[in-house]
Amino acid sequence: MTPLRQTFIRELVIRGMAERTQESYISAVAQLAKHYQCSPDQLSEEQLKDYLYHLVQTRQLSASTVNQQVCAFRAFYGWVMGRQPEVLWKALPRMKQPIHRPQVYSLQEMERLLTVGCTCLRDQTFLMTVYGAGLRLNEACHLQAEDILSDRQQIRVQGGKGNKDRYTVLSPPLLAQLRLYWKVMRPGQWLFFATRDRNKPMIDATAQELFNRALARAGLPRRGGIHCLRHSFATHLLEQKVDLQVIQKLLGHSSLSTTSVYLHVQSSALAAAPSPLQLLDLSSLPLWVH
Repeated sequence: MTPLRQTFIRELVIRGMAERTQESYISAVAQLAKHYQCSPDQLSEEQLKDYLYHLVQTRQLSASTVNQQVCAFRAFYGWVMGRQPEVLWKALPRMKQPIHRPQVYSLQEMERLLTVGCTCLRDQTFLMTVYGAGLRLNEACHLQAEDILSDRQQIRVQGGKGNKDRYTVLSPPLLAQLRLYWKVMRPGQWLFFATRDRNKPMIDATAQELFNRALARAGLPRRGGIHCLRHSFATHLLEQKVDLQVIQKLLGHSSLSTTSVYLHVQSSALAAAPSPLQLLDLSSLPLWVH
């Protein structure tokens, strides 16, 4: 391991960056060095711009992926190399990202997914937990028995996005399902354990695969990955008139603006919105004969 990498890791660790963020930032700088076949400390701001151009034009990476690279380079050259923030921000601009509205499943589709789509207790319980508590995939995979606070009707999420703990809702139907799952499966440290090793948590790929299988069995369309269950959770709560700030806390969003995106996908709110055409008196319109 080079001294530069060691220094970068130290800076990431002492700033409390999540393990996945550390891995992605280190990988981004390593790919940059590989592209130019030289140490990253020798690269100029113009070379960094050219590399971003290469990512967009040649590799055609998405705006979110490119922005992750930008964050990694800002961190490395600012924290490790001591370059001035105003210089880095000018050399490494963030791409404007298109706004994609979350895709969700209706209540009827969720019922079909959890009944017709699930043919084993593990799959059904896992998907019920993701949807019923509005969890991110990694959060659900790393749940432990001690996180199920039945007396308080809450689920504790440890080390969520941004390495933040939070509490979310534990409904009576989910609690009953988890108790049945516990009685039958007898999990150890991890509530949802890996297929080949009960001492390890379920991996993301396994969870995504079981979700896709359930969709296929239920005959439902794909609307993104398993994360759309979290979108469905938030949207269905809004449609039940739950306060937006409460949903923000349940989801673990730092900003209310992040949560407010679900205001745009409430089917009930959209259906109830009047058209200005309804304000017109159209009684005198002629009846056209075809």
